[in-house]
Amino acid sequence: HFFQFCVGFFFPEINDSEGHPSSSHQALKGTSKWATSLENLLEDPEGVKRFREFLKKEFSEENVLFWLACEEFKKTQGKKQMQEKAKEIYMTFLSSKASSQVNVEGQSRLSETILETPHPLMFQKLQDQIFNLMKYDSYSRFLKSDIFLNHKKSEEQEENPPEAQTAAKRASRIYNT
Repeated sequence: HFFQFCVGFFFPEINDSEGHPSSSHQALKGTSKWATSLENLLEDPEGVKRFREFLKKEFSEENVLFWLACEEFKKTQGKKQMQEKAKEIYMTFLSSKASSQVNVEGQSRLSETILETPHPLMFQKLQDQIFNLMKYDSYSRFLKSDIFLNHKKSEEQEENPPEAQTAAKRASRIYNT
């Protein structure tokens, strides 16, 4: 499927500047961390997966895929690789014939000529537009969605398994009789 290709191609795994998974040095984990900011959500591969699941239901998954593609593009080395990735981003998300077109301001003025002289931040303004669209629109709905709430509930159950609670209650009954 094309989306899996895009994400595999553009988003192998997000790491911090030292190459460690981002969440390794943060106290908050999972849904607690996701709920603090869209940035934290997008740093966590599991968060991205759940957010994509939600956006797919809203028919706007292309927004997060475009954002991820732009993040990966910034790390691209070499003019030829940059040209190839820039063209792929343009054809997938920005061209009028794009298979997963994102809706950004100034899109009608974009043309393939920008692809001839690529630079790491060439998509930054468009990426920022999409980030803000997600942040002020779909992110708040995501935090109220069943996808988020069910994941949060299952996390809480893993931290406090029902067996542990019932064992504690049994113990308290034994000692309180």
